[in-house]
Amino acid sequence: MKLRVDRDVLAEAVTWAVRGLSPRPPVPVLAGVLLEATPEGLVLSAFDYEVSARVTVDAQVDEPGTVLVLGRLLADISRSLPSKPVEIATDGSKVQVTCGSSRFSLQQMPTDDYPTLPSSPDSTGSINGDVFTQAVGQVSIAADRGDTLPILTGVRVEIEGEKITLLATDRYRLAMRELSWNPSVTDASHVALIPARTLSETAKALGASGSVDIALGTAAGGDGLVGFEAGQRRATTRLLDGEYPKVTSIFPTSVDSVSVIETAALTEAVKRVSLVAERNTPIRLRFSEGQVAIEAGTGDDAQASEAVEATLTGPELEIAFNPQFLLDGLGALGTSYARLSFTQPSRPAVLSGQAEADGDADESYRYVLMPVRFAS
Repeated sequence: MKLRVDRDVLAEAVTWAVRGLSPRPPVPVLAGVLLEATPEGLVLSAFDYEVSARVTVDAQVDEPGTVLVLGRLLADISRSLPSKPVEIATDGSKVQVTCGSSRFSLQQMPTDDYPTLPSSPDSTGSINGDVFTQAVGQVSIAADRGDTLPILTGVRVEIEGEKITLLATDRYRLAMRELSWNPSVTDASHVALIPARTLSETAKALGASGSVDIALGTAAGGDGLVGFEAGQRRATTRLLDGEYPKVTSIFPTSVDSVSVIETAALTEAVKRVSLVAERNTPIRLRFSEGQVAIEAGTGDDAQASEAVEATLTGPELEIAFNPQFLLDGLGALGTSYARLSFTQPSRPAVLSGQAEADGDADESYRYVLMPVRFAS
């Protein structure tokens, strides 16, 4: 193998391909990245039986060939190289990486032991890249980060025709986003549970493209897989097994009080007041006509309070939340105004967005927060 490739192109491609690789793989070859020099360019692949990634980049190929080298090491090297063309060539059992006066010699790994990547998925439909990235970001914040209930570490993706519903919860909050996409067939119907971390990383990496193709079911190359493709990048990931709990019943059927607050003002106030909130202690929000008073700290501890202008429809109320969970939801809204809907201080509250203070609520994204009981 002998080829020449742009340094930035190589660094970005290797970093993306190896992003899902385990630092301690069960088999040594799974720590590798496969480089295939072809007449079409350089193809980089990584696969650890859970997540696969494949990307094709432009390269001047003098001698086609295939080599396997340590993925994270090549990523670190390519990012640190000077801004000059990179030459990659095999030399016996070594792979020589040359850039300007920098030279690295990497050990080849046995390509015969490397597993075959899942086949190229057929598209089930496509979605605008920006919309996809935003929707995944809004929902994945609510997925569980622990291992006690593996099923809650996923994002539930339900497809019915032209509508996609994304849902995630860690039992303390729940995020749901509804959006439209372009299915290959009008009666498309799928439910998939995708690991939230992988979905989030994939959405960030592919969302910059104009459009992302998604493949589910047999189109993905197997029932237990989901495939994504954008431009020259392809990725698959194994789905989580199990029945997701029926959590949509958490959404309140009726609303007693609604408050509308400028998102940025509320976010800044919560950040300031929560500085005195000890780890895991809630902040209290007291809603009355014209304002919401935010307080943290009790007794002999440090205390803070601030008032923010707000409208209130319905009875006044006082409620307490985990400040970080509230900030996560406010940060995901993407609208100028935040709308908080309540039934009672002990019942879940729903956060949604709206473009104007007296405009209509945007219900496409809803974030449910469980209140925290506070010592009164």
